Amino acid sequence: MINQKICFIGGGNMARSLIGGLIASDVAADALYVADPNENNRQQLQIDFGVHTSADNQPQAAQCEVIVLAVKPQIMKDVVSDLQNIEGKLLISIAAGITSSAITQWLGTEAAIVRTMPNTPALVRSGATGMFANANVTEAQKEVAESIMRAVGLTLWVDTEDQLDAVTALSGSGPAYLFLVMEAMEQAGIKLGLDAETARLLTVQTAFGASKLALEIEEDPAVLRERVTSPGGTTEQAIKSLQEHHFETLFLQALTAARDRARELSEQLGK
Repeated sequence: MINQKICFIGGGNMARSLIGGLIASDVAADALYVADPNENNRQQLQIDFGVHTSADNQPQAAQCEVIVLAVKPQIMKDVVSDLQNIEGKLLISIAAGITSSAITQWLGTEAAIVRTMPNTPALVRSGATGMFANANVTEAQKEVAESIMRAVGLTLWVDTEDQLDAVTALSGSGPAYLFLVMEAMEQAGIKLGLDAETARLLTVQTAFGASKLALEIEEDPAVLRERVTSPGGTTEQAIKSLQEHHFETLFLQALTAARDRARELSEQLGK
């Protein structure tokens, strides 16, 4: 259970998802605070969830033990530099590419910082979030951070901060890869004679069903693939075609490119 007050600096889509997930997990709306300069965002959050809202960051943050930095990476430096009296507080960043060392530098003091890398399915509480805690984070604070991010899906800790670049490449950007595969399957179905709506629904349901099967059966994907790949059958022919075109190599190259770009962005944004 989370028995601390939480301040969200930024009231965008990810903050809304986390707030909705926390309230659905029986966290009291009265314990949640949001600071956002956009009046429409504040009004909608009050209407939908009944949380405290303000246009000013500092008064909201001052009342809370946990501060969730839910702003765009480009303005993170300005937001963090204005924070005061953060001793003993837990800072959770959901901004891509901003390292804990950069946040520490902008704060001008040591702090307990948890960096997270959620993905867009968190918007429907089916996300996957990689998490890293710096040396100042206590075990109790780690449990709080995990509970907050678990409100929108799966959470996993990594041992070193640079592993978050691999998380970014795999799950952070991953939904786009799967959408690309779905797009290709849908278009192929149409070219094979299906109408557009049939191709779309079959593709989406197949992707959902395969993911659900992989989660619930907890077998390795290779094992699940082998079970539906009968020797001499249709699936085998499709798999052979993909492998002949070096499907696995293409994915390795794609994720490596994403990881390398994540590193570049971290260097640029952390200045």
